[in-house]
Amino acid sequence: MNKLIQNTLTCLALFIALEQAQAFCGFYIAKADAKLFNNKSEVIMVRNGTKNVITMSSDFQGNLKDFAMVVPVPVILKEADIRVVERNIFDMLNDYSAPRMVEYYDTNPCGYDAYLEEDSRNWTLDAVATSKVMTCSDNTSLGVTIEAEYHVDEYDILILSATESEGLKTWLLANGYSIPTKAEEVLEPYIKSNMKFFVVKVNLEKMKNRNFEYLRPLQISFDHKKFMLPLRLGMANSQGSQDMIVYAFTQNGRVECTNYRTVKLPTDRNVPLYVQPKFGDFYKALFERSYLQEGRNAVFLEYAWNVSPFNSMHCDPCVGPPPVHREFVEAGVDWLQGSSAQTIFFTRLHVRYSRDKFPADLQFQETPNNENFQCRYILTRPAYGEFDCEAGQEYLQTLYNRRTREIDEVTALTGWSKEGSDGYLNEYATLMNKQKSIEKKNEILPGLFNSFKSNTTGLLMIFSIIALVSIVLFSQKKFFEKTV
Repeated sequence: MNKLIQNTLTCLALFIALEQAQAFCGFYIAKADAKLFNNKSEVIMVRNGTKNVITMSSDFQGNLKDFAMVVPVPVILKEADIRVVERNIFDMLNDYSAPRMVEYYDTNPCGYDAYLEEDSRNWTLDAVATSKVMTCSDNTSLGVTIEAEYHVDEYDILILSATESEGLKTWLLANGYSIPTKAEEVLEPYIKSNMKFFVVKVNLEKMKNRNFEYLRPLQISFDHKKFMLPLRLGMANSQGSQDMIVYAFTQNGRVECTNYRTVKLPTDRNVPLYVQPKFGDFYKALFERSYLQEGRNAVFLEYAWNVSPFNSMHCDPCVGPPPVHREFVEAGVDWLQGSSAQTIFFTRLHVRYSRDKFPADLQFQETPNNENFQCRYILTRPAYGEFDCEAGQEYLQTLYNRRTREIDEVTALTGWSKEGSDGYLNEYATLMNKQKSIEKKNEILPGLFNSFKSNTTGLLMIFSIIALVSIVLFSQKKFFEKTV
């Protein structure tokens, strides 16, 4: 109940402060976060002019001695350009920007508000080998040059350059790096573009001493005119598709992909109440259907909003507190400089990529588009009480029509069958028929009463006449008897 009151007060405050913004006040009840998708990765990208900050999170599962990360970079990174950050920054950004389900409550047009007390009583918020680098003696013959070597917390890092892909692959394998068997096909274009390679292994001893059960994200910074994200190396040995969630921060507006289409996912759709307990399955099915409909080669927009400290509203409705200064800095945003008047625009993109549909790395641009967007799916709970007024009957008919549209909507969004939805559709149709039956009885009873009342009036008139005649006759009889 306290959570319900808190959400209500928050919405009231937002409404008063942003009356002209026409914000709605629904209650957040569920989210479809990145954890729904298997074989996925998450990346934070910050773009400020030509400066790039990329933070990479790995969901690697297995023996850490087998972990290796090879990321093409356009410049030779300095040690100061590399840092380890905590995993919770990804959790926070994911939770805040995830597609969400919200709910509204209808009010009873006949004036019954008992449902507020009854339903809020049960209302809950569902939110919820060796690590040392071995160097080959024949680096030169393989065309590989170690440009730099760093030890950053639990990671051992090399910056490599190479003259040919087969030599680089041979060098990596010889030095204990597990890389895809077809890596040379993907490495070649990067080598021809004079890219360097950010190569990472886990220092097992340091990892053991730190007691970590997961790999912490790595963050790199560099200055370059290109705003891009390399995908191809991750697909070198993949037989299927992989999901990537990109959290992007810029100063001016939304981030969009330039070499693939950026598409908005369907949003602000009303769906049946029975979707709530399977919202995760619903969103996965929706994404899969959109992915196929767009030809499997689009980048999907899931969230876009001005999250600057001076902006009092960052979502509608919010699932928790917005990112704060410390979290922006952790993500790599460096233009705040203690001022709350600086703009921070947050874009969340979701891409499912495969070798055949994404032959090129993702290229991005910062746009001046400041339009707010979020994936939001709406439940509307029906009113409680009796519907014994004319407006109540109209409401029941509207509810039936709305539920018909909700069932059609969820079918169009996910491809799910309508089979089994009759109960949901007809739940209030039964009540509507019952109410009509009551109304019919109410029409019959007054008729019978009026008929009875009319007949009674007639009988009273007859009895009155009879009584009057009887009195006259009785009076005449008495008069006659007296005279005689």
